[in-house]
Amino acid sequence: MVTHIRQLPHSDISRLVEIDRSEHVTLEYVYKDRSLHARKIDCHVPNWSRDPSQAHSIHRLIRQFTPVLEEGGALLGAFVEDKLVGLAILRYDLEPGMSQLALLHVSDGYRRQGIGAELTEEMIRMAKERGSTMMYVSATPSESAVGFYLSQGFELAAKVNGELYALEPDDIHMTKVI
Repeated sequence: MVTHIRQLPHSDISRLVEIDRSEHVTLEYVYKDRSLHARKIDCHVPNWSRDPSQAHSIHRLIRQFTPVLEEGGALLGAFVEDKLVGLAILRYDLEPGMSQLALLHVSDGYRRQGIGAELTEEMIRMAKERGSTMMYVSATPSESAVGFYLSQGFELAAKVNGELYALEPDDIHMTKVI
């Protein structure tokens, strides 16, 4: 499978609706006492809700990430032929010298094929080009998300970003020297 990664105009954030985020989660992590603790669960994560009142709705996600893009962030898309199969948002200057991998989703059916790694690699390249030496991610605590970031060289954050922790206290906060 040949994947093409390209930067998209900020207005294409609405294309997030094309990404199927659904998955079945059987293990999640909790950060406690400076380490990760696995916990078995049985949870179906549905695709994006179309109902704006829902926490994981397309409407809320677009509203959350539009300011990141308006402040100079980058929107990347991963395509197989002409089909959008992955979407990522890079936030520059989360802190001095640190960029943030603000969003990364690969559609169900296209995961575990290197697409997330390609998007991450491109965001790291772009962040380094702008002078960042560190990348930050606030990862969903699922085994698949945490395992992915660990496989990409991320480690538990020595210092958690207060703003991001307040937004997602259950997330696993990680960093990577780039």
